[in-house]
Amino acid sequence: MRLLAVSDEESASLWSGQVKDLARGIDVIVSCGDLRNEYLEFLLTMINAPLLYVFGNHDESGPEGGICLDGRVCEVEGVRFLGLGGSMRYRPGRNMYSESEMRLRFLRAWPGILLKGGIDVLVTHSPARGFGDLDDLAHRGFETFNMIIRKYRPKYMLHGHVHGSYGRIKKEHSHEAGTKILNVCGYRIIEMT
Repeated sequence: MRLLAVSDEESASLWSGQVKDLARGIDVIVSCGDLRNEYLEFLLTMINAPLLYVFGNHDESGPEGGICLDGRVCEVEGVRFLGLGGSMRYRPGRNMYSESEMRLRFLRAWPGILLKGGIDVLVTHSPARGFGDLDDLAHRGFETFNMIIRKYRPKYMLHGHVHGSYGRIKKEHSHEAGTKILNVCGYRIIEMT
């Protein structure tokens, strides 16, 4: 499967006619949040592939024609995606959660994971705690994601939220459970093997 993952920062090369060349052969588009609906709808229109998305901490609504993955499992071409959007609650607002609230969101999604027999890709807005997060509350990762990775061992975890402009940000981590964790701020094309 060839996957286009996007998050947080719009890419001028995707937001143009170049997108058809850059995204040739894409099987699925995955948004990890905090992108304008117009941008995501443009990608959906230009690329003949389904769009799965989770909400970022700044999102108000989802793109027309996309499939909301937040809090559920969705299968595309035999690949099982679990989505859990949002960030740590650092102020009042939508799509922000405490650690216990994120764990409860996972527990609500758990029957879907059981029905699908596990997950292959964990799609989030925030990183897992200790894997690409920062020390401030707004950019702290969730320990719940580490628990999910240890239990279900997805091949990939895709997230955004921690922008490259914040400093020297490592964009790829290997979890001890074997999961490849990718910060996809901007965009990233992933050849899933």
